[in-house]
Amino acid sequence: MHDSLTGIMDGVIAGKPLAYAVLRSSSLLGLEPHLVTIEVSCTRGPPLFRMVGLPEAPVREARVRIASALATLGVLLDEYAITINLAPADVPKSGAMFDLALALGVLGALGRFPSQNLDGTLVLGELLLDGSVQAVRGVLPQLRGVLGRWLHTAIVPAANAVEAGLLRSGRVLVASSLEEVLRHFEGARALPEVTPTPFSPPRVANGLDDLSQVRGQGGPRRALEIAAAGNHNLLMIGPPGGGKTLLARLLPTILPPLSFDEAVEATAIHSVAGALASEKGIIDTRPFRAPHHSISEAGLVGGGSRPRPGEVSLAHHGVLFMDEFAEFRRSALEAMRQPLEDGVVCIARARAHARFPARPLVVAAMNECPCGFRGHARERCRCTSTQVARYHQKLSGPLLDRLDVHVHVRPVEVRELTRGGGGESSQVVRERVLAARERQLRRLERGKTVHRTNAELSLAELEAVAPLDDLGRSLLEQAALRLGLSARAFVKVLRVARTVADLEGSDRVEAHHLAEAVQGRLMDRREATRLPAPATSEAGDEPIGRALSEDAEREALSG
Repeated sequence: MHDSLTGIMDGVIAGKPLAYAVLRSSSLLGLEPHLVTIEVSCTRGPPLFRMVGLPEAPVREARVRIASALATLGVLLDEYAITINLAPADVPKSGAMFDLALALGVLGALGRFPSQNLDGTLVLGELLLDGSVQAVRGVLPQLRGVLGRWLHTAIVPAANAVEAGLLRSGRVLVASSLEEVLRHFEGARALPEVTPTPFSPPRVANGLDDLSQVRGQGGPRRALEIAAAGNHNLLMIGPPGGGKTLLARLLPTILPPLSFDEAVEATAIHSVAGALASEKGIIDTRPFRAPHHSISEAGLVGGGSRPRPGEVSLAHHGVLFMDEFAEFRRSALEAMRQPLEDGVVCIARARAHARFPARPLVVAAMNECPCGFRGHARERCRCTSTQVARYHQKLSGPLLDRLDVHVHVRPVEVRELTRGGGGESSQVVRERVLAARERQLRRLERGKTVHRTNAELSLAELEAVAPLDDLGRSLLEQAALRLGLSARAFVKVLRVARTVADLEGSDRVEAHHLAEAVQGRLMDRREATRLPAPATSEAGDEPIGRALSEDAEREALSG
């Protein structure tokens, strides 16, 4: 191997270019790859390694890694002046993903490597000092954006093989070292191609985490089911001891399994963030993120000089649990308003713009007052009315509007814990959720909507898939007046009502579906008054409008 890399081309005149090499790599801005052309020229002269084209510190440091890796192959750079240009010059280049391409470009400029063989090939990989190729971030989004669009082949680190295998088109080769790449193009040993990564998301919830663990709490369990069925954001309010955290952590057990497209999107986001375990290489279960309330705005929604995804994007297609909701920074909470509305985070910086998808199912939990015991049956609240009002003012009206279902979670009585025998299991509830989701997909296939879940339906789509009869229209109008519903909250009620009807298997949205959706707007109640008593069904055997929590409503309206 070393014999093939020894000697300098005969006839080289000192001070003249030895050779010129061109390779292709890419740089990520958000999830969007930008093709980078790497030009390398080399002359005899005082040792010099300079790089232009807006390289950031990690890229400039590549000269140390490259020199060491080439030295292991018997190639020393002590007598060469090397100039590298990264084009286009106005795109920032960051990270160590250019190392392998830079090293191959230097070898090509020295005449030691047929760099023309890499025409049409994307090269990604970080080099260690011994020439090994290490995994890099963002391989999947770069392959998705580049192969078939600009280039036809890619060489990526072997440690990224599982992630790269999610790509179902293009030719991707994997390498463990710089020497392996050289041997491949010498014809000594071909680089292996990635094999398609099998995708088989678990379809059965973990038996250790099951909704049957929850005792009592019929209202909150129902709210959880509605949230899962329509992908509706949920707010749980109540004193300690009600199981708000347990309920939130059990929500993934009743959600549908990830589809392949959802898994690819989630994997791409985690890869860019560096949160993807290389040994697994894929996100095959719905993400569950639970940031602490001390998190910064950038940590929650994303940011930084080089924009990175935040928790709201890392929870894309999964659950974002925000415990102690009112304790989060006001700026961080208000920054969530746009992602919750549009399903995307837009980050603008002086040198970079990035967009990250952000459509998680948000579950927020909070107490009713600073001390936490307002509404508790046995503990006495010591907060003044001013303190309670100030506590609730931490949550703006527009933010609350974006949470579809509000439910009160009362403390669980000891007799309920000792009675034995929980409620329905996650598997039973999940079957109903899957059936409701299937109804929503059928409407999408029939062209009645352009969205997969009810939480995304526009008012025009709701008018088509959830027309109201006279009784339902009258009930909704009264609720809007009595509760002071905003236009956004009005649409939220219709979306939730459509989901309640889907869980029941009904094609029509009837008055009792609306009544249940209205009673899920607990925080919209402006006065301590009840809605008019719900009417009865045609059969006259049950009231229309089952409350999400009758105890919660009594406490809220009396309090």
